[in-house]
Amino acid sequence: MGQTLTQIAEELRNTNKKVQLIYAFNGVGKTRLSREIKNLISPKDSGGEQDYQSKVLYYNAFTEDLFYWDNDLNTDIDRKLIIQPNGYTNWVLQEQGQESNIITHFQRYTNDKLTPDFNQSFSEVRFSFQRGDDSGSDYVKISKGEESCFIWSIFYSLLDQAINVLNIDEEDERDTDQFNHLEYVFIDDPVSSLDDNHLIELAINIAELVKLSHSNLKFIITTHNPLFYNVLFNEVGNKKCYMLNKFEDGTYDIPEKKGDSNKSFSYHLYLKHIIEEAIESNSIEKYHFMLLRNLYEKTANFLGYPKWSGLLPDDKQTYYNRVIQFTSHSTLSNEVIPEPTEPEKQIVKFLLDHLVDNNYWKEEIAAQPIVDEGSIIATENETV
Repeated sequence: MGQTLTQIAEELRNTNKKVQLIYAFNGVGKTRLSREIKNLISPKDSGGEQDYQSKVLYYNAFTEDLFYWDNDLNTDIDRKLIIQPNGYTNWVLQEQGQESNIITHFQRYTNDKLTPDFNQSFSEVRFSFQRGDDSGSDYVKISKGEESCFIWSIFYSLLDQAINVLNIDEEDERDTDQFNHLEYVFIDDPVSSLDDNHLIELAINIAELVKLSHSNLKFIITTHNPLFYNVLFNEVGNKKCYMLNKFEDGTYDIPEKKGDSNKSFSYHLYLKHIIEEAIESNSIEKYHFMLLRNLYEKTANFLGYPKWSGLLPDDKQTYYNRVIQFTSHSTLSNEVIPEPTEPEKQIVKFLLDHLVDNNYWKEEIAAQPIVDEGSIIATENETV
């Protein structure tokens, strides 16, 4: 006999972990589970929508239902995305003033020329391609994937702000008191229409937010995407991992996935494949340095090296500094560090070839000596 989703929600609520990561196939009940958790933590009769928002933030299919298109069928010119009146978007856009951050995050995952234009009341948004001068293109209807990116960017901007506010211990020193009672964040399959490269980047960005959170805020993240699951599994700590299953009688179970059961998706091989594709197409971006570092970390851990920098070629400090420049956990802003130059892109290729060509990837690896890094004195998370 399985459990109800309500019972599973109670189990998740009572778990003392920073992150709970849940893998489930589509149609099993991830979205319904998010609703159960929302109702359990903050039922509607406890104070209404605003009270719910202050206790749990969640992103799921219902979040996307707050937006719908007016395609201007009469003139086919003024196409706009309508935002249904609701406390959620009013809170993000009007009360918290996140418009510029939303645009920045949206353009990161789509196109830096594709620009949202909110009306004054934040009830409509139009999209156009900026031409680099005072003129812009006609308003366009963006794709379903771009629409999902836009809606996610609204949630992400709010979550980023909430984490930074809650990291201030003294409540009277915070810019707003709207987050003071926030306890949980539930994220269900954000932007599953993204290509693999951007999906990895998004997962890394979520992991960075989690690691930046020093308050008691807890995260429950569900997905049907093996790659998204694996990036998060490898990027975040203090976590508990599950597999959500549904039985024919309509009940559920959620066994914990431990140890090697989380390695079934060959995450490290996929990272290698993604980096190789970027090298071949000369499309290396900042986040590929993060993937390369991750690959070095996983290999070093497997071989018993105390630090991933021990696998670097000669002149370890130089290569270490260069990788750290693009992978420091100190910031999430894409604008702080410039795009890689051509010589820096070649470093990615060189370091990947070094890792692959030095017996690190052969099944018959012999025991390797522990490397004394000596001059590598910076910590793993420190910008050198």
